[in-house]
Amino acid sequence: MAKSDITGKRKLSAQNVSHSNIKTKRWQNVNIQERRVWVPEYKRFISLKLTTRDIRTIDKIGLLAYAKRYGVKV
Repeated sequence: MAKSDITGKRKLSAQNVSHSNIKTKRWQNVNIQERRVWVPEYKRFISLKLTTRDIRTIDKIGLLAYAKRYGVKV
């Protein structure tokens, strides 16, 4: 299953709506990327499945601060 290792975000159920307003079920998939993230505190890389939003936030505040925000041990 495509799921973020830190936030736990995964696909959502949604609806396609046609011009005649007929609704059919569909999935909204999350953009999951397999990434090796450098952690300076550990002096090594960690492989994680992350959403693109996770990657942008980790670039800004760091992996350990982001994991702490969601209560995840890395």
